[in-house]
Amino acid sequence: MHILIAGAGIGGLTLALALRQRGIACTVVESVPELRPLGVGINLLPHAVKELTELGLQQALAEVAIETSSLSYYNKFGQLIWREPRGRAAGYDWPQFSIHRGELQMLLFEAARRVLGDSLITGHTLQRFDQAGGRVQAQFLRADGQAVTLEGDVLVAADGIHSAARRQIWPDEGPARYGQRVLWRATTEGEPFADGRSMFMAGYQHLKFVAYPISRRLHDQGRSLINWIAELTIPGDTPPKQDWNKQVDAGVFAPQFDRWRWDWIDIPKIIAGARTIYEFPLVDRDPLPHWRQGRVTLLGDAAHPMYPIGSNGASQAILDVRALADALAGEAQIDNALDAYEAERLPKTAKIVLMNRQNGPEQVMQIAEDRAPGGFKTDVTEVIPRAELEEIAARYKQVAGFAKDQLQAATPR
Repeated sequence: MHILIAGAGIGGLTLALALRQRGIACTVVESVPELRPLGVGINLLPHAVKELTELGLQQALAEVAIETSSLSYYNKFGQLIWREPRGRAAGYDWPQFSIHRGELQMLLFEAARRVLGDSLITGHTLQRFDQAGGRVQAQFLRADGQAVTLEGDVLVAADGIHSAARRQIWPDEGPARYGQRVLWRATTEGEPFADGRSMFMAGYQHLKFVAYPISRRLHDQGRSLINWIAELTIPGDTPPKQDWNKQVDAGVFAPQFDRWRWDWIDIPKIIAGARTIYEFPLVDRDPLPHWRQGRVTLLGDAAHPMYPIGSNGASQAILDVRALADALAGEAQIDNALDAYEAERLPKTAKIVLMNRQNGPEQVMQIAEDRAPGGFKTDVTEVIPRAELEEIAARYKQVAGFAKDQLQAATPR
């Protein structure tokens, strides 16, 4: 069996490592000629860290990432709505990591290159696929414009939200679905806030700020590389692809946060300290009826792009990897394996996509805004009972697959 993987992102590279661990041959094909540590911060939740640990990567992650200790939600006045411990601080067997996306991708890339060698190909962009005789012929376009065809038993498209394979399987789907909100993302080096390992979100659906540290190196020096996201409601249509990830000036959005200076954080100072700010639309796609077409299937953002709510996008791609690798290793028939993978992962990720549209666990901020737009006198329990806050947090963990009892029970002792 030989698996073609289109895309050397987090999902594609992790899949290559998982397949090789199970003795399955694979080739990874990436469109970018040379991978560089681009992007900003992401979170890896305990269920994803568990899978990466089983691939032997936890120590390497711990050397560069922050082991997140807590997550807090605040209203637009800096008043606390909800705080909970995270990862090992919450009693999990695995940490939650906050990490620069580029550092994670390069860590995975180096690990994959060690086991794949020449089977890790860059500078080739997936164009389309054909199938005949139980084999897949995937057509790629090289950076120099030359067409190249590679053949395998399965093609796994891990080529992102603009997936060429998804577009071929579902040609009438159209552009990504714009959530009427825009994100501005950047990093700022500064003084640590809280314990230097905490994550917070402040505001509500139409006006939000998120921040967390992502550099172990700076943390050990008593500093913090703060990854942050500012978010505003901006009505309109889905922006064209070429406008995603463009560099913008802070003046586009920063005035909305001018008064967000509280005794524990100075948000205007964080924004002003960023060297480069990138703009992204908040987008996802509707869940699909199926991912598979013959011996071709989808994985990660190609399968289930979701709003970056609940810190779940990369983690769900890693859970896809475990399900697909286990299915291919455990089923004698490839078609049965691909069916088993889809049956396991499609319904779960579809629920998360839809739940994220309702703001997932972040809905506590909107509830606080709706019930107390002027803030509260003493604490949030004036307007939201603690039991309601606990239920919202627990429900999302259950749906997303990282409830502590759910995850620990699934692990053999």
